Amino acid sequence: MQQNPKKILDLALAREKIRGYCAYQERNQHEVKQKLLSYGLLSHIADDILIELIQDGFLNEERYAQAFARGKVNIKGWGRRKIEMELNMRGISTPCISKALSEIDTDTYDARLATLAQKKWDSIKGGRSDIRKQKVITYLLGKGYEIEMIKKAMSELLIKE
Repeated sequence: MQQNPKKILDLALAREKIRGYCAYQERNQHEVKQKLLSYGLLSHIADDILIELIQDGFLNEERYAQAFARGKVNIKGWGRRKIEMELNMRGISTPCISKALSEIDTDTYDARLATLAQKKWDSIKGGRSDIRKQKVITYLLGKGYEIEMIKKAMSELLIKE
């Protein structure tokens, strides 16, 4: 049997806890609102606190999108398409997504793609070259890379072979 989450009814304590929650790492508005509601606050009170957090600089959609994109490229090896879809699902505005994607370092992005392609190519043992190539392309598409970028990386990979 699942326990009910602890309800925090004191507004000052809720404000203090949510500021710490936002200061710990970048958050989006939906995450923060869900957390406030889990404290037992009414929706309109949670909205008022969200506005305060935005005004005080604890919440910033653009900053969140940039940090998200940077982290997913550098840590998870995601491509722009996957990052864009995920940010859309999280309710981030199109201008913020565009700005975040445009600020991804092109050299880092290209190097990450080349590294992933090489590692995947090396991990596929035996088999025909065209089948290996298709498996690598499918893998990179799943990571969210653009087909043009994948083709370029594959041609460079095959030149080395």
